[in-house]
Amino acid sequence: MNRSVGRVALIIVGVIALVIGAVFAGQGANLIPGSSMTGDPKWLYIGLILAVVGIILIVLGARRARRIQ
Repeated sequence: MNRSVGRVALIIVGVIALVIGAVFAGQGANLIPGSSMTGDPKWLYIGLILAVVGIILIVLGARRARRIQ
């Protein structure tokens, strides 16, 4: 696999994880209504963990880009 493809894949997966984690955390914190997850602290914690994983993936993808150049 090409290195730039791997870098882009890390960043894309990281952004998706960050967005989904933010939605989960928002629903768990009762900020986004309309779901069975709304107001359940379990989803707040799951969302925060997923968002952190997303940030880590984005940073790894960005660092890999600097190393390649």
